[in-house]
Parts: sequence; structure tokens; C-alpha cells
Amino acid sequence: MQGLFAPGATLSQPPDIDDLAALVDLVATRSEVFLRYSEGPNADARAGPSRDYEADVDLSGLSVTTVEPEPWWPRATIQWTARRLFKYAELGDAEGRYPWLLTGDIAGYGPDHEPLLVNVRPLARITPPLLDQARTVYEQHFHVGKNST
Repeated sequence: MQGLFAPGATLSQPPDIDDLAALVDLVATRSEVFLRYSEGPNADARAGPSRDYEADVDLSGLSVTTVEPEPWWPRATIQWTARRLFKYAELGDAEGRYPWLLTGDIAGYGPDHEPLLVNVRPLARITPPLLDQARTVYEQHFHVGKNST
């Protein structure tokens, strides 16, 4: 298995990104951008891979979610991205946790079908103003609380 973080990856807090349009531009120009909620790259490097606490096993990488729309998505990228940010925002409620963007290699999938990354390279930290923008877009364009079938 490859290392959790890529050789030479910067483990300090990634630079801030505070504009949803800038995030959409990043997603449009770079493939395989993922979202993670944690205490940041340095803490993740110390802690090791994600863990399935229910099964009491270590996973094969860091648990993430996608922010890049699926090819079948018929709507604007900003709507997909805003939805992904907003739907997982509660994961940042714990003290010290925040959302950040990263890229890496998929080593497998976790018990909730989430990608597990190795060879991670941090890209940017999502700021509260960006999360506020995501909430606004999400609430304007989606039937909040109505699930898929």
C-alpha cells in the first residue's frame, strides 16, 4: 500500500478558499478533488488511516467524499458542489474539525461506499463564508429534506 500522504506533501493547514465560484473553478480544472472533514492534514498524518469504529478495523486510507459532479448530473456544477459541502457540514461541528479539499489515489471504498485515499495531497481549507454560500445555493435549488428513491 502507498503511503497515506504523498512524499513532499505539505501537512500544515492548507490555504483558505472562501468563495464557492473559486471552488467550482478548481473542481472544473482539476480532476478528482475530494472533501474531508477532520482536524487537518497534520492531525490525519499523526492518527493514520480512517477507522471503522463499528467494526473496529482500520480502513485502507482517509475517508473522503467527492465534490466533482458525476457525468450524469444534468445541472450546474455549483449546485452539485454546494450540495456536497452542505450535506456533510455537520461533520465539522466537532471542536477543531474543518472541511478541506485534497487529491490522492483511491485505495478502496469504506463501509458507506466512501472513497479511501492514499498518496494524499492537501489542496485548500474550506472557510465558513464558503459554507454559508453553499447553504444558500443548496436551499435555493433543492427540495431540502426530500430524499432520493
